[in-house]
Amino acid sequence: MRILILTVGTRGDIQPYVAIGHGLQQQGHQVMICAPEAFRAFIGAYDLAFSPMPNAILKLLDSQMGRDIVENSAGILGAARTAFKLLGQVKPMQEGIMQACWQAAEAFQPEGLIFHTKTLCGTAIGERLNIPIIMTLPLPVMVPTQDFALLGTPELPDFVPTAWKQAYHRHSYRLVQMGMNAYRKQIQHFREHTLGLPPQTQNVDFLHHSDGRPIPFLHVYSAHVLPRPEDWPQHIGVTGYAFLPVQPWTAPKDLQIFLDQGEPPIYIGFGSIGGKDPAATARLILQAVQHAQVRAVIATGWGGLACPDALIPEGVHVISEAPHDHLFPSMAAVVHHGGAGSTAAGLRAGKPTLICPFFGDQPFWGERVHTLGIGPEPLPQKKLSVTALTQRLQQLKHHSAYAQNAAALAQKLQHEDGVAQAIAFIERYLKATDHA
Repeated sequence: MRILILTVGTRGDIQPYVAIGHGLQQQGHQVMICAPEAFRAFIGAYDLAFSPMPNAILKLLDSQMGRDIVENSAGILGAARTAFKLLGQVKPMQEGIMQACWQAAEAFQPEGLIFHTKTLCGTAIGERLNIPIIMTLPLPVMVPTQDFALLGTPELPDFVPTAWKQAYHRHSYRLVQMGMNAYRKQIQHFREHTLGLPPQTQNVDFLHHSDGRPIPFLHVYSAHVLPRPEDWPQHIGVTGYAFLPVQPWTAPKDLQIFLDQGEPPIYIGFGSIGGKDPAATARLILQAVQHAQVRAVIATGWGGLACPDALIPEGVHVISEAPHDHLFPSMAAVVHHGGAGSTAAGLRAGKPTLICPFFGDQPFWGERVHTLGIGPEPLPQKKLSVTALTQRLQQLKHHSAYAQNAAALAQKLQHEDGVAQAIAFIERYLKATDHA
């Protein structure tokens, strides 16, 4: 079967789809991934056909404006403010993404379509080509449930009756639909002028086809980390984390010497996210590491942290990046921003985890890690201080229950084949004939 995958965003939005695409191709399917140009080499390394979309959104996130906005995006109100501020800039970028998705579809002529919700155009392209589609996300923010509220929304107090809480939980997801409605006119224009489709009626939400049929929805995270709600219908899947096959990698000599010469260090890295002042954040981290008297490997990432050589104390080793699946097993614990991919890698490695979230789904995963007893209470970036980080680092090192709980969860994750489960879900729904 010819399967087209559409995805956009940062590395955490791309990697699970590469893992699934690679797995599908291993099963004999022909797969193409349409993603930002920046990921061409990464996707090509797994022998997957690639079709590019613009890097504009990645460049926006990496700009000073993007950093400033991210710095103030915590919580649902912060996220809403950010979305409103970015709307005027993102809409033209979104047009480029949708056109790139259609160009890929025209060239590849898929028989089935898998798409990240942020591409916005998967439903319309599936309708235009009259092929089955599956919507996907690595986090639970689209499908309403009575079990928990939309991430970022406040929980009601314990004294509130259960029935009221359940109703509140389900209604909280309307905020997502409201946010996506900001792009409805743009989607309608794309449907009519690019695809030649009739306009969708206003009463059709983003979880349904134009004729009202529900769209199969695949969540690529582990039910061991967040149980699948019982009120979700059968076409809503939670298949487990989609990990890529481990690629050969040899640690640089200086890193290996550092790892061999003392007790396992704590990994600290925030990827490409560093807030307004990556250098100031790095200085803060270095002070906290010294005060906590722990060894550390600090990953500067793609601009997330900036560590001048003159400031690096004994017991600290700085790297730009390293594969998490190779590096994390050598760590005593991990500290990161809470992206879905980094969280999954740390949990699979069985490491106590501290999440220092910036925005989006990061606070949610931080709370899940803490609730599961795998790490301290998350430390939001806006509250990051030498004292607070020092205390959390000491907790990571000395609280043995974190290590025990992390090891127990890792055993479950290592026996969970998320890619195989995702493929079974995909084949079940994409091979369905009743999609006309």
